[in-house]
Parts: sequence; C-alpha cells; structure tokens
Amino acid sequence: MNGKKVITFGELMLRLAPEGYHRFVQADTFGATYGGGEANVCVSLANYGFHSVFVTRLPSHEIGQAGINALRKYGVDTSFIARGGSRIGIYYLEKGASQRPSKVIYDRSGSSLATASSEDFCWKEIFAGADWFHFTGITPALNDTLADLCLMACHAAKDAGLTISCDLNYRNKLWSKEKAGLVMEKLCQYVDVCIANEEDASDVFGIHAANTDVTAGTVNHEGYKDVAKQLKDRFGFSKVAITLRESISANDNDWSAMLYDGAEYYFSRKYHMHIVDRVGGGDSFGGGLIAATLMGYAPQKVIEFAVAASCLKHSIEGDFNLVSTDEVLKLAGGDASGRVQR
Repeated sequence: MNGKKVITFGELMLRLAPEGYHRFVQADTFGATYGGGEANVCVSLANYGFHSVFVTRLPSHEIGQAGINALRKYGVDTSFIARGGSRIGIYYLEKGASQRPSKVIYDRSGSSLATASSEDFCWKEIFAGADWFHFTGITPALNDTLADLCLMACHAAKDAGLTISCDLNYRNKLWSKEKAGLVMEKLCQYVDVCIANEEDASDVFGIHAANTDVTAGTVNHEGYKDVAKQLKDRFGFSKVAITLRESISANDNDWSAMLYDGAEYYFSRKYHMHIVDRVGGGDSFGGGLIAATLMGYAPQKVIEFAVAASCLKHSIEGDFNLVSTDEVLKLAGGDASGRVQR
C-alpha cells in the first residue's frame, strides 16, 4: 500500500439502473449498485494502493451496510462512516445511446447524509496523519447544513496541513447557479487544486471559454487557458485541471484535459472513446489526478495519467473505476490498441 492517506467526504448512493439501454418506462427490473462523486474517487485511490478513507453517514440497517460492504470490497477505509438516519440516497440512471442522452433522477432528500449534523464527524480525528482532502460541489448542494459541514472540514483540513482538492461538479437538479456561486466562492478560498469540466467554471462562477459550444461538441482548448488563469487568479489555486469532453453522441466522445500550475499549461493527448458507462468519468479523472500528484509525477505525466484513467473508466459498468496503476500507465504510455493481453 502507498503510504499516503487521502480523505474524501460526500454521499454514497444506491444506483438503480434498467438493464442495458432500456428506458425507465420499459424497465421491469433495475440493477442495484453503489456510487457517488467522492466515493468514486475513494475507490480509484484504493485501487492505486493509497490509504483511502471515505467519510459519510449511512443508515444502520442492511441497505446502509451493503453500501459499506461495496466500499470495503475495494479496500476503502470505512472506519469514519457515521451511522444514523433512515434512508440511503438513491439515483436512477437511464443510459443514453446514439443521439439520446443519459438521464438521472435523484431521490435523495431526507437521506442519512442530508440529515447529518456536526456531531457526526470529528474532523480533527479524521484528518490525523492524512495528506489530502477531497470533496465536490455536489455535497454542499444538498442543503445549507452540508455546505457548513464542508466549510468546517476545509477549516480543519487546512489547520492539519492537508492539500485540499475540489471538483466543482455543478448539478442543476440540486441547486441554482446563483446559490452554487455564493457557496462555492466561500469553499474555494481553502482549495489548493481545482477540478472542473468544460461547463463548471461558466455555471458556477460565470467564467466562460471563448468559441466553445458543448452541445455542438465544439471545445476550444486554447480558450480554457484563460478560464484556468481566471480561476487561479481569483482563488489562488496552486493547480487548475479542466476536463475537455467533445460529445459526438451519447456513445462516442473525444476526451482530453488541461492542467495549469500557474506557470505552464499542459494538455493531454486526446482519446476517442466508445462509451460503455460515462457516469463517474469525471470522478475517475479526479482520482487519477490526485494519485499521480501524490506519486510525484511531473505535470505532463500527471495530466496524462488522469486522462488515461478516466478514459478507461468509460469502458467499465458502474460508478467505480476498477483499474490498476499499471493499466493506466500502459494506456498513458501510448498503448491504446485494446488488444487482448495474453
């Protein structure tokens, strides 16, 4: 196991999805798995050999325990998961195909995490001996209490000397752009590494990339240099990473990313992906970015590792990115053939 310890905080959800590409209205059965932004990052890091700790609150009944077991299966440390509340958050996923987009329906109000309080988490104890803290914009979007808990966690992580990363992860089904901007403005004062996609900076902070239309699959990579610089100048981030998804259809995307460290801009190679499951793609990028940074890679190798990791995730069913460090390094090194390994 890698000696570095990473803490993530967020909601573990039960994912219910029709078989294959069936629509919700066609479905007679739903497959049940678990996932969620910060949990997905945690599983990635555990698979790369890090001491990966997931912090949340789950009900004490069997469904809550099944969620914990799903994390433990991949080596995630669940010792700081609080138990309480009556229900686990749920999301329903209808996988898109061709020109039909995927759809997500949330059923998470009143969940165990949504009804958590400051007494559920002793941040000083949680962060003892840790190196990194990661959260996303999804958790503070759930309610004002969770936003305050994220702020408390950031205070404690900063006091403990941890590096803090945040994936902006704007979700318009959870809150408005105006509320997101107000809350994330406060939280980002504590963040060292900011992760965003091609839309987040615009949705949350009104920072736009020139000559970009994500609905038309057009991404102006050069325009994101200015977006990254504005984000860094505004909040003092040490690093800004932006994923660049060019959507050809629900099944086919071009995928790349950029890393800005305040001095240089580093662009990854571009992958043309035929997608099996895109949910968790951004989380797998975040997990790869954190891992590569903690492994001491140079900036270009960091962004290549993160993009290769997330490229592989798009080929895997479920939220979790179930790949090894060696598999990511092989793809990042140029072997994208997909040939059988014998």
